Amino acid sequence: MNRQPQKPDMSSGSIPKLLARLAIPAVVAQLINLLYNIVDRIYIGHIPDIGSSALTGVGLFMPILMLINAFAMLAGAGGAPRAAIAMGQGKKEEAEKIMANCFTLMLIFAVVLTGFFYSTAPKLLRLFGASDSTLPFALAYSRIYILGCVSVILVMGLNPFITTQGFATFSMMTTVIGAVLNIILDPIFIFVCGMGVRGAAFATVLSQCVSALWVLRFLTGKKTVLRLKWSNRKLEARVLLPCLGLGISTFVMLSTESILSISFNSSLSHYGGDIAVGAMTILTSTYQLLMLPLQGICQGAQPIMSFNFGAGNQSRVKSAFRLMFGICVGYALVFFLLTMMTPQLFAGIFTPDRELIAYTAWAMRIYMAGCFATGCQIACQQTFMALGQAKVSLLMACLRKLILLIPLIFILPHFLSNQVFAVFLAEPISDVVAGAVTTGTLLTRFNRILNRGASKL
Repeated sequence: MNRQPQKPDMSSGSIPKLLARLAIPAVVAQLINLLYNIVDRIYIGHIPDIGSSALTGVGLFMPILMLINAFAMLAGAGGAPRAAIAMGQGKKEEAEKIMANCFTLMLIFAVVLTGFFYSTAPKLLRLFGASDSTLPFALAYSRIYILGCVSVILVMGLNPFITTQGFATFSMMTTVIGAVLNIILDPIFIFVCGMGVRGAAFATVLSQCVSALWVLRFLTGKKTVLRLKWSNRKLEARVLLPCLGLGISTFVMLSTESILSISFNSSLSHYGGDIAVGAMTILTSTYQLLMLPLQGICQGAQPIMSFNFGAGNQSRVKSAFRLMFGICVGYALVFFLLTMMTPQLFAGIFTPDRELIAYTAWAMRIYMAGCFATGCQIACQQTFMALGQAKVSLLMACLRKLILLIPLIFILPHFLSNQVFAVFLAEPISDVVAGAVTTGTLLTRFNRILNRGASKL
C-alpha cells in the first residue's frame, strides 16, 4: 500500500526546520546532478590518447546545452512560483492550469529545438570555437544529446512543480535516479562498448528518459497535490503569459550562459588556444560546485516565500529570506577560500594532464576571485523570482552577464598586456559589481513589494 507523502505546512512552524526539510533534498539533488556531470567529464577526460581533445570538444557543446535548459526553465521556473502563489491564495485549480499550460509549452519547445539544433550543430560548434581536432568529438556528442532533449526539457521544466508543492524528497529522487543510472552506464558505453564520447551522450539521454517518466508518473498520480491533467493542456494567454514574464529572467540567466560560453571559448581560443578552452571547461564545471548548491538552497526557500507572499504573511517571507541569504553568503565565502588555496585539487579531478592542471590552477585563482559575492547575488535574484517580480528580476538577470561580463570579455584584453589573464579577469569584476547592485536593489524594494502584496501582480 502506497503511503501518501506528507506535504509540509508552509504557513506555520519553524522556518529553519521547514527550510531544512525543503532545501536539503534540493541541495542533495543539485550535488548529485553536478556529480554525474562531473563524472561524465572525468570519464571523457580519461579516454586513452584522445581525452584532452574529447573533453574540450564536449565543452564546446555547452552553449547548446544551456539553451536547451533555458527553454525548459522559461516554463518551469516561471510557472512554479506562480503556482505556489496561487496555492497560497487557495486557488488550486488555477495552479493546476498553470502547470498543464507550462507542460504543453515544454513539448512545443522540445520539437522545435530538436529540429533546429540537430540541423545546425556543425556550424554552431564551429562558431563556438571548435577546431579540426575537437569538432568530431563535439559533433558526435551533441547530435545524440539533441535527439533526447525532450526528456531533458521535461525533467528540468516539471521538477520545479514538484518542489513548489513541498515534495522536496520526490524532487530529489528525480535527479538521483538519473544520476545513478548515468554513473553506471557511462563506463559501460564509453569503455566496455568502445563508444567514446557517443557512449557518454547515450548514457545521459537514457538516464534522462527514465527521470522524465518518474516525473510524469508522480504528477499524474494520486500522491501529488497539483495533478497534471490532459483537460488543462490547451494554452491560455491569461495563464501562460504571466509565467513567461516571470520565467524570462531565468531564461536570460541560462541563455546568456550559452552566449557567455561562446564569448569565453572564442576569446580564449584566439588568445590562448586549445589549452585555454580546455581550462575553461574545467572552470565551468568547478563553478557549478558553487552555483548548484546555491540554487538548491534557493529552491528550498522559494515555496516558503511564494506561498506566504500569496497568503499575505510578511514576517514568514522575511524570516525565510534572511535565513536563505545567510546560508548562501556563508557557502560562497567558504568556496572562495577553497578555490584560492587549493585550485590544483579541483583541476586534477578532471584531467591527468599535468600541463592542463597547472594552467587551470593559475586561471582558477583569477576566475574565482570574486565568487564570494555570488551568494548575495543568487539569493536576492531568486527572491525577486519567488515574489513574482518579473521586471526587476529580468533586469538583475541581465546585469551580471549581458551588461557586465560579456562586454568585459572583449574589452579588457585591449587594455592589459596579458590578454588571457584579461579574459579570465572579467568574471570576478562582474561577480562583485552584480552582487552589490542586486543586494542593494532588493534591500531598498523589499518592504515595498511585501506591502503591495500578491494581489497586485
